[in-house]
Amino acid sequence: MLVPARARMTLVATSPVRDRGSAAVELVILAPVLVVMLLFVVWTGRASGATEQVRHAADEGARAASVVAHGSMDQAASAAVARDLMTNGANCSTTAVSVHVDPAPGSGTVTVTVRCVVEASGTGLLGAAPRTVTASSTEVIDRYRAG
Repeated sequence: MLVPARARMTLVATSPVRDRGSAAVELVILAPVLVVMLLFVVWTGRASGATEQVRHAADEGARAASVVAHGSMDQAASAAVARDLMTNGANCSTTAVSVHVDPAPGSGTVTVTVRCVVEASGTGLLGAAPRTVTASSTEVIDRYRAG
């Protein structure tokens, strides 16, 4: 008796495959990759947070410097920047503030530049160089309030 080709069945002898422990091996291989990815997310989050904090601090410093006398603009800007970064919980390990006054006739401007080195503690496994974030803000000197 002839059996059609599609009706024929081939029996393959199979032995039970032992895959015990394969999940542990996969975890050992993937764990370092997942840790590095998590550290990268933390590092990126700190950098973007520091960028926003430094921008806001530069705005606050420029505004504070624009309403005081020319002689005390540096101190007012530095104090306002330090207060703002402390209030907002800055992710900076070091900060620097510079003030530039452009005394134009009638109404000048003051520019405050804030430089922040982003905190990198806990992300040393990435091997990334410290990231520096800089922001500037310019305000017109208020000639009625500044002496």
